[in-house]
Amino acid sequence: MTEPSYLAAVRESYDTVAADYAARVKAPAELDPLSRAMLGTFAEVVRTAGHGPVADLGCGPGKVTAHLAGLGVPAFGVDVSPKMIELARRDRPGLRFTVGSMTALPIGDGELGGILAYYSTHHTPPETLPVVFAEFRRTLAPGGHLMMAGHVGEGELLRPTRAYGGHPVSYESHLVEPDRIVTLLEQAGLVVTARLLEEPGEGSKRAAGTFFARKPEGP
Repeated sequence: MTEPSYLAAVRESYDTVAADYAARVKAPAELDPLSRAMLGTFAEVVRTAGHGPVADLGCGPGKVTAHLAGLGVPAFGVDVSPKMIELARRDRPGLRFTVGSMTALPIGDGELGGILAYYSTHHTPPETLPVVFAEFRRTLAPGGHLMMAGHVGEGELLRPTRAYGGHPVSYESHLVEPDRIVTLLEQAGLVVTARLLEEPGEGSKRAAGTFFARKPEGP
């Protein structure tokens, strides 16, 4: 499969900002109570289901991966940025981290008990989301669970030129409508079980959405 063109910009940008990203982005323990509760709920759901390991997709330097592991989840991380994976392996040597893309995951069919995509799908153009969501379904075991969280909007396209300490970046961010996300997840064969929409709050300019889904037990 030919790699989508946008991934080169994402990879290069996050390789560039990796060190400052790791220093600036909050650890899960520092997040607001609602965000911590959502991660805790996901951890409880996948622990209880017991269908297999959990992949933290777009894991960056591994802070959320480590948080899940601390909650008793057999978690590992995947990220398209080799530099992010290098930092994750250095700082969290007891966990597994792999370079890979959500459009072609280095994971076998039905291997995962859970997938966490935490603020990691917004660089994916909306027309490519069906490919990503199909990979989610392919790699989840029957009965496996997905939690996806990120900024949402009304189809806005953002083109920042600098980020995380002023480093140059060339990626784009897509703020997709929550209803469209639900429709695309369902079209991929996942059952959406819950969604939470948060209005822009203190310190945030954008609305956020959290979506829970599962892969059906049957064919």
